[in-house]
Amino acid sequence: MTTFNDRERAYESKFARDEEMLFRVHARRNRLVGQWAAERMGLSAAEAEAYAKSVVQADFEEAGDEDVVRKLLGDLVSAGVNVDEAEIRGAMEAKEVEARRALMGEA
Repeated sequence: MTTFNDRERAYESKFARDEEMLFRVHARRNRLVGQWAAERMGLSAAEAEAYAKSVVQADFEEAGDEDVVRKLLGDLVSAGVNVDEAEIRGAMEAKEVEARRALMGEA
């Protein structure tokens, strides 16, 4: 029975590590896409950093990426940037790859 218990603990540990890594990837992706959007809006470096943090915070409003997409789309459109939802989702995908690579390089 110890083999089964050991295997169960190993799976639980792997699941926890995977979920933590996914959380970290999404947080970094959101920060990167926030910086991308801030650049498109012409914000200063300090404003861009604050804006990137606000995008990370926006992800905690609801499950999934819709809250982040809504925030980015609303902010970019109100700033007069010509952008659509598909472009934002594309940027999010590209930044997720970048975030994953950066975190894998740290590990």
